[in-house]
Amino acid sequence: MIAIVTVRNDVHAVAICGQVRRLGYPDCHIIECDQLAQGRNIHYAVGVDAGRDWVLTSDGSPIAISQTRVIWLRRPRANQNLNTPLTEEDGYHLVNNDCRGALSGYLATHFRGKWISHPEATFRASDKLYQQEVARACGFRVPKTIVTQSADEVGKFFLECDGKVIVKTVVGADLTLETKKIADPSFFSDEAYSASPAIYQECIEGTKHLRLLNFGDRSMCGLIETDNLDWRMHLDESITPWKVPDDLNRRVRMVIERLGLEMGIVDIKLTPGGEPVWLEVNPQGQFIFLEPLTGLPFVEMFSRYLIEEATSLA
Repeated sequence: MIAIVTVRNDVHAVAICGQVRRLGYPDCHIIECDQLAQGRNIHYAVGVDAGRDWVLTSDGSPIAISQTRVIWLRRPRANQNLNTPLTEEDGYHLVNNDCRGALSGYLATHFRGKWISHPEATFRASDKLYQQEVARACGFRVPKTIVTQSADEVGKFFLECDGKVIVKTVVGADLTLETKKIADPSFFSDEAYSASPAIYQECIEGTKHLRLLNFGDRSMCGLIETDNLDWRMHLDESITPWKVPDDLNRRVRMVIERLGLEMGIVDIKLTPGGEPVWLEVNPQGQFIFLEPLTGLPFVEMFSRYLIEEATSLA
């Protein structure tokens, strides 16, 4: 059995689950982690024999995590969507925390199969600074980087990088914030810098960006060509399939494995000379949007990968 833990109406989960079933593996299910509240949606026991365990899937049928072979941990931490609003904010926090904790506890105590990827590795690998250091150790060039709240340090770094510096969030928020280039560090007040630490990086020259999906020993990649610094805000730009060289695939896989992950969605920028510069990896990022733009079979290949992992544990 394959279980995909995510939120309701996750396009990736719906597309992959459907494809897995079409490929002849019907036992694939979606667990909507934001739909647990205000229902009889989960049951399990720890330390006592209380019969079977179960959680309801997106189609309302119960499955047992103890009988599941593969869990794709797609979007496991989300607030609950409530049918009946709660009148007290503390109550809403309680429901969110306990639903999240109950599902997490269920997976931790009852699942004995293959994680894609393990929750602890996913959490650790989500640290942009940690993953950058791992990528550097695996032979990638990474941008010069500082994390600071000091206007003076940003000014010094700006001069060190010849005025080519970008700023981005350390963790971010629910909404997507565009990566920006700093034109003049003195434009911002000391209070603005000190409000929260931020990542300041050397701006890598070039117009070619790679969005690469790595899973198992395979990599699939789209090339985005744009003058814009943050291509995510400009998906009307040229996006084409890009064959991943064996050496790059090997180095990417080395980073993924050292991070303890089974898969990753990697952002790389090519310099004008063609050197790949590691920017970051999202353990569970977006990749399906590349399929209609590149013609590459991302959905089918990833679905086959999940089936291979599940059947190998039979």
